[in-house]
Amino acid sequence: MLRKRYDQRVVVLVEVRGEQRDWDEAERLFDQRGWPVVAGFARGVGASRGVLRAAPSARLYSVEVRFFGARNRRTEQAAAWRVEQLARAVGLEMYARRCELVDRDREQLTGWRVHTVDHRPPRAPAPGPVTRMARLRRAVGVSRARISERRGYHDTGMVVTGTASEARRLSRMNLPGGSAPGAAVDVRPFYGRERSHIVPRREEDGWQRVFRFVAWLLAMAFCAAVARQHSGVRVWVWAGIAVLCFVGGARLAYGLFAVGGRVRSLLMCGVVAVFLLAVSLGAGDGRARTPAQMLSAFAVTATVGGIWLLVRQWTWGEWLAWAAPLVFAVAVSCVVASGSVLHALYADGLGVTPDVLDVPGIWQATSAVKLLSLLSYALLVPALWGIAKHVHAPFVSPVERLGVPLYVCAQLAVVAVCGLGALDSAREAVDDFRTAAVRKTAPPSYFGVAPEWMCVEPTVPAAKLGSRGGVLKPEHPYLSFGEAGGTVSLWDASAGGPLQMSAEQVRLVPAADGRVRCTFSYGTLPKDG
Repeated sequence: MLRKRYDQRVVVLVEVRGEQRDWDEAERLFDQRGWPVVAGFARGVGASRGVLRAAPSARLYSVEVRFFGARNRRTEQAAAWRVEQLARAVGLEMYARRCELVDRDREQLTGWRVHTVDHRPPRAPAPGPVTRMARLRRAVGVSRARISERRGYHDTGMVVTGTASEARRLSRMNLPGGSAPGAAVDVRPFYGRERSHIVPRREEDGWQRVFRFVAWLLAMAFCAAVARQHSGVRVWVWAGIAVLCFVGGARLAYGLFAVGGRVRSLLMCGVVAVFLLAVSLGAGDGRARTPAQMLSAFAVTATVGGIWLLVRQWTWGEWLAWAAPLVFAVAVSCVVASGSVLHALYADGLGVTPDVLDVPGIWQATSAVKLLSLLSYALLVPALWGIAKHVHAPFVSPVERLGVPLYVCAQLAVVAVCGLGALDSAREAVDDFRTAAVRKTAPPSYFGVAPEWMCVEPTVPAAKLGSRGGVLKPEHPYLSFGEAGGTVSLWDASAGGPLQMSAEQVRLVPAADGRVRCTFSYGTLPKDG
């Protein structure tokens, strides 16, 4: 059986009530989920003697419940939730009577490389008087030996971990199945110099403190950016909040190591704080980050981290069974089917059909990327859901009945906001186009749609000129969307609507802008009749 992946291990005293078949079913379910059963005994017997009243219809199991998530004050409660979820799913009367976290946080041991010491100058001086030159040569030899050791010229390839004294003893011991060192050896740390007065925290505890430290300093940078956007009393209010955030980060930095390293940590805190303030206030490139930009960056970071926390719990079988086909189908449908969604909204705002715009494929793909970027904000809800599940938030617990409706409502709200963002993108482009048409200036392009001012010269008599949406006035320039399907589509600024006619009946001549008056050579216009 494949090993089940997990983050936390909690020993839970599970009480199962019923008959023998219920107990057998519970043991089978524990095995399916990869929860080892440490011990099993009747209630009131063994460890529960004198603690719980004996009951022949109840049996106790000491089960090691394994699951994903962070280690915090709700980890034991999360184990109880999973037992309760299992009981509801299979219809067994099962209770988590006691939950106790198994502390398996790894210690961060110092790594050492083993090297020989034959190159070092002898400690005992040569017989006879010691001259100043001899002492100088010995000092130079010791310095050269230390430099060559730090560069790894004398490494044996053996590595050991532990304190300095443990590392030396481990490097010189006879390893069962190995061999004793053939020469005198010593050790050097992997990086820099060994600082025995600094004791790092355990691995997970240290990372959690680092994350909280970074969060405090990011909040400080955000408050500083907000203070820069205001004036008067608000500046001092936001600046004061930024100072409090820095104090919170410095307090965490002061305790990043279990023992020692206080000055080093505070110095690091100051350097990181200055760097973040320089980035947020634009000290490097002169462009200060706005609060909206910083919130967007935080949202992207939170989305990436939350999605990773969510999908890391999926197995390869789940990915191949439904997640990968679903992602592929959504991606293909968005890229292929939504390539013209923004153009369709743009055309609808102008009262024309998307075929009139005749957008090249590269610009349709670009608009699809834009649409996907707008819809990507919908990933924020599952990302926050993944973060909440990782920290064992009560409202996303497996036994919370309102969790799924809450998630669905939040997701629908965000999708609606993303859809409104796509509508706003096309609406703003339409408003810019109408404004340019009224002011007789060149309108901005919109994903490959670049209307141009054109003088429209009829090639047939006016009586035979067929137009839809209005009457052509050749002396006035029109904004042209180009020719598509044998039809020329124009924008009549005076009527505020589209004007279409056959491409065989007119000839388009570029105009400088909408203020010029179109004139044609004498005799070029066909006469009626």
